[in-house]
Amino acid sequence: MEAKAEGMARGAVAALAAAAALLVGLDTQTETVLLIRKKATVRDVQALWVLALAASAAAGYHLLHLLRCLYLARFSSAEAHGPCGPNRNSSSSKALAWTCLLLDKGCAYMVFAVTVAAAQACVIALEGERALQWNKLCNIYTRFCEQVAGSLACGMLAAAGTAVLAAVSARKLFRLYPSLSSSSATTKATTK
Repeated sequence: MEAKAEGMARGAVAALAAAAALLVGLDTQTETVLLIRKKATVRDVQALWVLALAASAAAGYHLLHLLRCLYLARFSSAEAHGPCGPNRNSSSSKALAWTCLLLDKGCAYMVFAVTVAAAQACVIALEGERALQWNKLCNIYTRFCEQVAGSLACGMLAAAGTAVLAAVSARKLFRLYPSLSSSSATTKATTK
């Protein structure tokens, strides 16, 4: 049951990250400004391009991790490994659990940081910056800005989901190590 929930969460996060990447990566709008046709693309704002790349990488990571969980669920015994969890006695399982935790945490930090940086760049496009003589762009390219806002929402949801999955990875990792209270209770029981 736990592995099924993790698999569904990984699938949802992969879908949200892919949606964020596709929404911002394929977003273009052409408008005529002072008799000149201008096209707004994701390449115009570097933070949006980085968001598209980071969200794509996060979607790919979660998809690969989901496939790993499905493979383990199908080809390993449920008693020894569980559908997505490693064996308690294996040192390679602990190394794999540590690797998964660190990758999950890194992915969560990356998606969150890139999404916030893109949001900051979009606030300037929305409000403009009078001191630098940057004009508001969202009153000209409204559909472009609305699609970017949807991408930012998907990116934030993907970052939150990735943070939850990092907590799940941490729980799985720490379940591999016996607790001190249970080991001291076992020692007391064997001495009596």
